[in-house]
Amino acid sequence: MIGDTVRLVIFDCDGVLVDTETIGPAVVAEMATEAGWPLTPDEVRERFLGRPEAYLYEQIRAHATTPVGPDWLVTYHARVSEAFAARPHTMPGVVELLDALDARGLPYCVASSGNHRRIRHSLTHSGLWPRFAGRIFSADDVAHGKPAPDLFLHAARTMGAAPADCLVIEDSPAGVDAALAAAMPVIGYTGGPTTPAELAHATHGVLDDLRNVPTL
Repeated sequence: MIGDTVRLVIFDCDGVLVDTETIGPAVVAEMATEAGWPLTPDEVRERFLGRPEAYLYEQIRAHATTPVGPDWLVTYHARVSEAFAARPHTMPGVVELLDALDARGLPYCVASSGNHRRIRHSLTHSGLWPRFAGRIFSADDVAHGKPAPDLFLHAARTMGAAPADCLVIEDSPAGVDAALAAAMPVIGYTGGPTTPAELAHATHGVLDDLRNVPTL
């Protein structure tokens, strides 16, 4: 149960709120292979899930056998947007959980490794933008993205909550690591491709449906 000490719920975006984690890895795998570094979507998830896009770009450049210019991420964003626009939807239980948090008057926000443009695109096309506008935090806002604690600490500080009074919901090992480094309780979400074993270090366990987050 979300106890009385919780003052803020912090959501990751891709793979927790919005079903994008099957789309992004497929696009990265395709573009990495085109650049001479053959990867499968599963390998992309293993290497990059929850990591900042700057890290993804650095690794692509380091392993590619063909030139990778500064417009690589621009092309990646365009291809992801095109694929996502055809099938955007929220993860199961998102709306019900947000409704329950609203009913309790419990604030929530997004802290994502994506940049602000991508976060806005995901939330807009899934219909969630009005619920998070003004409470969105990106890895672009801090010096170090996940698995460093910077992003979660920045979100909590801006929202006026102490780290120990936050609850993070994450679907990536890097995200869980970031929450632990920030000394924040964290639930591991396995409704997407991430396995329970990968998130076993989450302090408040794992679940595969956000409707099972006990808020009442």
